[in-house]
Amino acid sequence: MENKKLAILGSTGSIGKNVLRVAALFPERFQVVGLTAGWNTGLLKEQILAFSPSLVSVADEQGAVELAGMLPTTHKGKIVWGRQGNEQVAALAEVDMVVSSIVGAAGLLPTLAAIRAGKDIALANKETLVMAGRLVMDEVRKHKVQLLPIDSEHSAIFQALQAGRKKDVARIILTASGGPFLNLDAEKLWQVTPQQALNHPNWAMGQKISIDSATLINKGLEVIEARWLFNVELAKIEVLVHPQSIVHSLVEFVDGSVVAQLGIPDMRVPISYALSYPERLQTGLPRLNLTECRDLSFVEPDNARFPALQTAYEACRLGGCKPAVLNGANEVAVAAFLEGKIKFPQIASVVAETLENTGFLDDVDIDTVLEADRLARIESAAIVQRMADS
Repeated sequence: MENKKLAILGSTGSIGKNVLRVAALFPERFQVVGLTAGWNTGLLKEQILAFSPSLVSVADEQGAVELAGMLPTTHKGKIVWGRQGNEQVAALAEVDMVVSSIVGAAGLLPTLAAIRAGKDIALANKETLVMAGRLVMDEVRKHKVQLLPIDSEHSAIFQALQAGRKKDVARIILTASGGPFLNLDAEKLWQVTPQQALNHPNWAMGQKISIDSATLINKGLEVIEARWLFNVELAKIEVLVHPQSIVHSLVEFVDGSVVAQLGIPDMRVPISYALSYPERLQTGLPRLNLTECRDLSFVEPDNARFPALQTAYEACRLGGCKPAVLNGANEVAVAAFLEGKIKFPQIASVVAETLENTGFLDDVDIDTVLEADRLARIESAAIVQRMADS
């Protein structure tokens, strides 16, 4: 494989750090030439010293000045900032592949910039397809780029689909761990703390995705992502709770054959596959010991205790900009829970009420999608404030 030049959007987050761990194992295969981060300039400095990217972007100009002061005078890379800075890194001329791992709606525009610049995408930012799936996939086809999934579930589906013809797919089954509260009584969900919700039983993830996993809305976002990524009808996408996180997802074909992808719960596995596709890399990670996998269980999601999953299905059925509304409301609600303003079950309530209260906008262009996101955030913030005051 030729040396592949990478830009990593969100390099200081959980996925970004793991991408750099994989890249560091294969310096002859991967060269990191661009990085973006938010405000974690301390970690970004260490990443710059380790990988010497030619262009980095941070949240704002103050952060850029701070970062510049932390680097040795011998550093020759350029520092930019803000949304435009992220888009500059995403469209950097020498980049072959952009890893999209910025958390939340902020990942949409730089990912689009990368696609329009003709860059292949390794996608960890599911919100890009949740908010604007039809528009983004149109751009992928127009610019003839590859969009390869990093999410373990979508990587599993991508691999399983290679076992048969697309027209022979009967259903796609996304697996969910169920999060830390899988067996907790409904009334006790009102007492859980942010610290408890962040304590995922199987995966080491960032704050936002950990809370999303606990509410199961993460699986709803993944359903919407899969609908666009694999161009499959919503009715053919199902979710099963699989607490062991060994079977990452499955594809059932019309003849009854079910193809599953199994592996240890470590994000470096799907990351390395996305970076090296169609090759596979010997990462040195532990192998799955099948003799220890004696209890692989699957159960239907409990929609009464975790209603956010069905709300996500409803947003996808409604179409237009409703998925963007869903995502924006969820980001506001998760932040409010982490700040102690609302209780855990109220995250799903905020999202559902925002979806109901926000009018329909057709996803005619990106500006309309962003407007739907803005309106959703205003509405959900008002709902949060009402709940906090009651």
